[in-house]
Amino acid sequence: MSHSLTRIAAFSAAALIGTAGLAACGANDTGSDTGSGDGASADGGGTIALLLPESKTTRYEAFDKPLFEAKVAELCPDCTVDYYNADQDAAKQQQQVSTAISKGASVVVLDPVDGNGAGGMVADAQSSGAQVIAYDRFIDGADYYMSFDNETVGEMQAQALVDAMGGSGDILMLNGAPTDPNAAQFKAGAHNVLDSTDGVNILAEFDNPDWSPENAQQFVADQLGKFDPSEIDGVYAANDGQAGGVVAALTGAGVAADALPPITGQDAELAAIQRIVAGEQAMTIYKPIKIEADKAGEVAVALLNGEDVGETTDYNGVASFIFDPIVVTQDNVGDTVVADGFYSVEDICTSDYADACEAAGLS
Repeated sequence: MSHSLTRIAAFSAAALIGTAGLAACGANDTGSDTGSGDGASADGGGTIALLLPESKTTRYEAFDKPLFEAKVAELCPDCTVDYYNADQDAAKQQQQVSTAISKGASVVVLDPVDGNGAGGMVADAQSSGAQVIAYDRFIDGADYYMSFDNETVGEMQAQALVDAMGGSGDILMLNGAPTDPNAAQFKAGAHNVLDSTDGVNILAEFDNPDWSPENAQQFVADQLGKFDPSEIDGVYAANDGQAGGVVAALTGAGVAADALPPITGQDAELAAIQRIVAGEQAMTIYKPIKIEADKAGEVAVALLNGEDVGETTDYNGVASFIFDPIVVTQDNVGDTVVADGFYSVEDICTSDYADACEAAGLS
């Protein structure tokens, strides 16, 4: 049933699989099967296709894929997960969807490279009799959608930046890929805050075509040819990978690590959490991936077996599950990613960060 404002709280996520068991896998071009079974069955077996967009962001291979596969295996040991990674290539993903359909997928869990251009893939899957779950990025016409509240993510990032700057300042703004519908929502949310805050001035803005840290580093390096580092009071970086590129550019230009301006992020990558503990990054957005991946697995298995998926919310006409993001700063690392088991203190507090961890109360 649909409720227009239903949200699933994300803070009390169950303990995750240890990160050592979630080491990143190589991207798959042709797909890989997990489990057994062939075709669809109302009483247990069947094929679920999981298609993720890229591997430059560490979460997909290190967390989404293994967590989704583990949930499906738990609920349906006879089910097959047919996995693909598109490496940020929309044409490649189109072919992967066709391959998954030809191999008998009854449910397609699709995180699109290009959400706006993914309607054809949804139509192809549905015409074959498969149901489509738009995973993490919205696709118009999908049967179901699940993600975090993305505009709120951008607002949280921007407000944290404004607060860290003391209410005003000149900033650089690095957004995500224009083909990623989530990126547009993050950007819109951030502008809601930045554009309405007196005293905040955007010196330059960049839509990163593939979210890459390398592009982010180059953009900031280019801006340092126009602005002295002392003129940059803060940096809005839409995700942690770009935040890492920003830090590399600024420190490469001679800015001391303890003199970096506030820099935002998203995804709670381990390197970002370490930068936050060390004072090199102001914040990140923690989106408990286990909640999203588990729900995707649960819904996929329910659809495969013809069962009810439970309560949903309406998002742009698609039955959806919307989860709440969490701001992580130096003050609450222990109460968020550590408390949830996303990372252990040992993961974060390697020798390079031992002193910073002790100062932050994590040792």
